Amino acid sequence: MSSGKSVRLDKLLANLGYGSRREIQGLARAGAVLLDGRPVGDAAGRIALEPGLPARMSIDGEPLDPLPGLALLLHKPLGVTCSHKEAGPLVYSLLPERWRRRDPALSTVGRLDKETSGLLLLTDDGALLHRIISPKAHVPKRYQVTLERPLKGDEETIFSSGTLMLEGEERPLLPARLEVHDATHAALTLTEGRYHQVRRMFAAIGNHVAALHRDKVGGLELPQDLEAGGYRIMGQSEIDAVFAG
Repeated sequence: MSSGKSVRLDKLLANLGYGSRREIQGLARAGAVLLDGRPVGDAAGRIALEPGLPARMSIDGEPLDPLPGLALLLHKPLGVTCSHKEAGPLVYSLLPERWRRRDPALSTVGRLDKETSGLLLLTDDGALLHRIISPKAHVPKRYQVTLERPLKGDEETIFSSGTLMLEGEERPLLPARLEVHDATHAALTLTEGRYHQVRRMFAAIGNHVAALHRDKVGGLELPQDLEAGGYRIMGQSEIDAVFAG
């Protein structure tokens, strides 16, 4: 976040989900907003948007939430949906409640279906989101696949051919890389993201995906110490790793 930009404090805090501008003014008057340890009595003033601001400001005794430009990596568990609107448990419910009111909103970078677990990225940075999902970027994504039936032995050739057609589509898939672990386990790396692509690819050759887990996006791997449902803020090195795959 550039130090050359500034914004009214009440607008910033409202956009971070702390409440309406009127409620923010009430927090300031009550002495709940501190900057460098000193109360900010009037939230109508402007403040520089600097990377160090969350460490310098506190609200009700807690450090300020991350500024806009937030990127997260999350270990998506089974049974949650990548949506703001669908019924049932949503991936956003894994985040702090206030973060769900942020403006700009946090959005998933692509989706994993309800029955797929693994590495999911979220951001409120539209430019970053589109840079990752752009078909021109060809950011590879690796999935660990458990199959219902044993592999036949020709799957690697079929998937890498660039000629496989999915049912209902008019153009073949881009070449994909299959790494076989054993008869019913393999890793599949894609550079595109069609609807339910992994499941449909194996269905096209007469097999069924019993379990699916994404463990890598670009050059960024799901941290082994991040449990299902957990998340962490991405540093610049991790963002860069996405494009280094």
